[in-house]
Amino acid sequence: MKPAQKDRFARHIRLPQIGEKGQQAILDASALIVGVGGLGSPAAMYLAAAGIGKLVLSDYDIVETSNLQRQIIHRNDAVGENKVESGRQTLKALSPDCEVGVIGYQMEADELRQVVDSVDIVLDCSDNYPTRFDVNRSCVETGTTLVTGAAIRLEGQIMNYQPAADSACYQCLYTHAYGAEESCELEGVLGPVVGVIGTLQALQALLILAGRGDALVNRLLLFDAYAMEWRAVTLPKNPDCPACGKA
Repeated sequence: MKPAQKDRFARHIRLPQIGEKGQQAILDASALIVGVGGLGSPAAMYLAAAGIGKLVLSDYDIVETSNLQRQIIHRNDAVGENKVESGRQTLKALSPDCEVGVIGYQMEADELRQVVDSVDIVLDCSDNYPTRFDVNRSCVETGTTLVTGAAIRLEGQIMNYQPAADSACYQCLYTHAYGAEESCELEGVLGPVVGVIGTLQALQALLILAGRGDALVNRLLLFDAYAMEWRAVTLPKNPDCPACGKA
């Protein structure tokens, strides 16, 4: 680790749970962030600020004015730009040493699997079940750790899939997609709620990369922002799961 890096990440290095070894692991790591919206914004920014070596941003949407209430990686003058390009500019300004790759189109299954296989960890910050299922399946098939989050209205949730621990995956929780899917566009969402969950995704990813992130193995963490309450639910691995089950 270079002297400048030791200075920049001194507060991390002082933590016994991270230390110099853990920070070096973060510097050497790569992550894929699927969705550069409300969840992906704080997740990407905190990972870049923490010194992660490479981030790959995947999103095929453009920045709209209605995004700015919660998608803090984007600025007002980025309206009309592709979200991954807007996100890359913010991340490079925040952390010039972070390598930022972008994928500004919807990946097919084979390409998604290849990209997932090329990184150390995946953060699913998407907003729809088909994408979440595709990302989850790619992580199961490649043995890649996944941190997945979701938020709507004043509610949020986070869990992870860790193949090394043979843990439950996202489809152990949601076996099938719903026909009529909820969305923030229809239901609304309070901006800081996605910020809380996206920040937790970054936190969990950093702990995992530093070798300390097993707190959410087979656990689903639920957040009720209105009541300011957290609830943890045990999520055992489903042997009949269509993604990670034995069938």
